[in-house]
Amino acid sequence: MSLITKHRWTISTKSLNIMQKTSRNEAVPVTDYTVSEHQRHATGDRDVHTVRFPTEPPPWEVDALVIGAGPVGLSAAIELNGRGINVAVVDTVRFKELIRAGAMGHNPRTVEHFRRWGLLHRIREEWTFPPEWNRGIVLATSLVGHELVPVRRPSFTQRNGARSPFAEALRRPQTALQKVFLDHLGERGVTVAGGWRLEALIEKESHIVAKLVETETGERRRIRAQYVLGADGGSSTVRSLAGIEREGERAEQKRLRLVVRTGDIADRVGPAPSATNIVFNHKASGFLAAISAREWRIYAGPYPLDYEPNEEELLDVAKAAFGFDLDLELVSATTFYNATRISETFRKGRVVLAGDAAHVRTPGGNLGEGFGDVVNLGWKLAAVINGQAPAALLDSYDAERRRHNWRVADHALDFSRRTEAMLAEIRREGIPEDSDLSEAAQQRRAEISERIATTSGFGPGISFDERYDASPAIWYEDGQLEQEAPWRHDLYEDDPRPGHRAPDGVIDPFGTTLYDRLGNDFGLVVLGDAGELERTFVTEAFERSIGLRVVHLTDPDALDVYGAGVVLVRPDQHVAWRGQELPEGGSAAVFDRVLGAVTDRDGVAIEA
Repeated sequence: MSLITKHRWTISTKSLNIMQKTSRNEAVPVTDYTVSEHQRHATGDRDVHTVRFPTEPPPWEVDALVIGAGPVGLSAAIELNGRGINVAVVDTVRFKELIRAGAMGHNPRTVEHFRRWGLLHRIREEWTFPPEWNRGIVLATSLVGHELVPVRRPSFTQRNGARSPFAEALRRPQTALQKVFLDHLGERGVTVAGGWRLEALIEKESHIVAKLVETETGERRRIRAQYVLGADGGSSTVRSLAGIEREGERAEQKRLRLVVRTGDIADRVGPAPSATNIVFNHKASGFLAAISAREWRIYAGPYPLDYEPNEEELLDVAKAAFGFDLDLELVSATTFYNATRISETFRKGRVVLAGDAAHVRTPGGNLGEGFGDVVNLGWKLAAVINGQAPAALLDSYDAERRRHNWRVADHALDFSRRTEAMLAEIRREGIPEDSDLSEAAQQRRAEISERIATTSGFGPGISFDERYDASPAIWYEDGQLEQEAPWRHDLYEDDPRPGHRAPDGVIDPFGTTLYDRLGNDFGLVVLGDAGELERTFVTEAFERSIGLRVVHLTDPDALDVYGAGVVLVRPDQHVAWRGQELPEGGSAAVFDRVLGAVTDRDGVAIEA
């Protein structure tokens, strides 16, 4: 049985005043929201509509203080705590609600992180609509209308042997993730404190002081930390206090993300409707996605920046997305923009940024990029705090993640603009009503389908190809960067060269993956007879008190993917070095480079 195969993925070319406004990252409903018994039954008797943060005060001193208890901030605490770092999280608000319904889709790369954190099963269980509603992303004229681009659906009786570790993606609302993360951190004794506002940052030579105020009592507290991680959203206070500016293109239009509540519509959509749809008709375009058994997220617009649609207009768009007349309650409407705003640096002194605090771009996977930030940063910050690496290692976080985010953001903005222009043209040319079943209408839908099928803004390149090709902490092979194929959003091929995500695969008949074996540590993947190479890396890691897991791969398919010799894999699952012979300076020079020491071209350490 072949356990590891080389993988290649490609895509075929064939602000409304309904909310009391507080800030971009906080929206409070005008009326209280109570979950009905039917809704609770439909979500497995679990209420994840409101997630409340603990109110205990934060500690006076920590290794790392995370500002922001969204999914990115909480996952940063999980990553750091798992590496033995004393961490705490604070947030200005005391609870987060489902009604804002931000990013819900989590791609396979993000699921790899959930799996390594040991939380994948818990997250799977926090579904808020029945998982059998998931049918992929359906592109249709409306929920009950005509499917424009066929979606390949799984077969219940299909048998494909070992399940691919790359296949799983998830749809869970942010509150579901926050609930799982909070439960895990509580079990680990990590403080998460709601109701504490950051007022100032004072950086010293050996530490940084965060001045906080309790939002209800006015109590003040100064927390000493080695580093502060800003994960407090697009309007980040941490970024502002650190004096970090943002770059990029501002929006030319705006769109609204609506959350609407329905009654029982099973008689029109069936007991298991498609949960994730992109609808396109004469009024609606964009996502129509289930949040729970009774709430749906719908996109409205684009609108001019200075235009304020009223509730009747927005409900009209929502009904067009469903494709039939129904009673709807508009629960919330929040503005978002197709724009790029990326911080000029992700690290300044003892301040680091992650998630929306570091980068805001055209919607589509930005939460996953936030998790990518956390995974890249976590092992580096831990190595610096534990004295295993100089602070200069954190510069590689900025060099790697900021370049990657620009690459994805440029694609997302360009694709969004091209798509909006195309859809506007199709609308001008006419779109048949769903009820029109004439031959002419069917021919017109076929024409629209053909045009839309040639465009796709998502793909395996966005999920997996987070290559780091300009990093001071990667030992590239001679001539590698000149030979790299251009990054593509729609294509990913397993690539074991330095800077790339290490190819994963099943390594035993019981379903264990390479990533399962590597865990949180550095990994040494050994292929063939590499005894002396293996011994020198193991010895060097031991002398530096660095965790190193050695994995021997003998499967011919693994050799075909990785080649011979050994491959040093970083804790974030990216290849740091590979070869059959050590460079001058040996394994010590390799670790010096990977851990951020200043080295020459041959890896020899240079006095800073």
